[in-house]
Amino acid sequence: MTRHDAVEETPVWLEVNGESAVTWMCTPDLLPELVVGWLYGEGYIDARADLLSLRPCAKELGFWAEVPRERYETVEGTERRRVLASGCGAVTSILGSLSSVPRRSAPPVIPDLAQTRRLFKELFAKGERYQETGGIHAAALTDGATLFAYAEDIGRHNAVDKVLGATIIAERRPDDLILLVTGRISGELAFKAARARLSVVATPSVPSSLAVEIAQAAGMALIGRAVSGEPQVWLPDAGGQSAVGG
Repeated sequence: MTRHDAVEETPVWLEVNGESAVTWMCTPDLLPELVVGWLYGEGYIDARADLLSLRPCAKELGFWAEVPRERYETVEGTERRRVLASGCGAVTSILGSLSSVPRRSAPPVIPDLAQTRRLFKELFAKGERYQETGGIHAAALTDGATLFAYAEDIGRHNAVDKVLGATIIAERRPDDLILLVTGRISGELAFKAARARLSVVATPSVPSSLAVEIAQAAGMALIGRAVSGEPQVWLPDAGGQSAVGG
């Protein structure tokens, strides 16, 4: 009999301050991390202490979150455009112009590219679902030496939210860390990284043109083809042009 592999995909909903906020189609693990990472990325919280409460629903996969009213009203009052994210097909939000992208106060520190390749090998080795099915994305945060906050998900944006959420729950800020992702760096993913004030985003694939523009505006570096012998590095002061490093 032929073996059929399928990746689990489940809807998970979130209400914030009593109002429906989002429903994810996601891999149903590390769900508190997913919620916290999304709340952080959207601006509802800036630290674990801002999450006043988080309660799971006992009957289905869903959560109720309470955040400070002032922060909630600020986020809800922000003018947004609704778009379809290029990677996951889920409705998401991107702020209207590059002028609204958070700008880093310090230049990014480019990691050792050979060490980055080794970290990606470690990331791939952790990917149990990827090894079983191939139909999954993975993300991890690193300081350039050690991986932590690893996550897999059917959606790469969800995987990113999970590792950001794990970092916030651990009461560690993601500022200046490096994000490793297994898929293309889309504009939405770059915006998430910019809001988290990450230093670098790296992928074995490539960034989109919008991701490069967002990284330029944020003062963040991108590394494409990160596991190859000739990685491509987009620096924020390089006018969007890529440089090749070893």
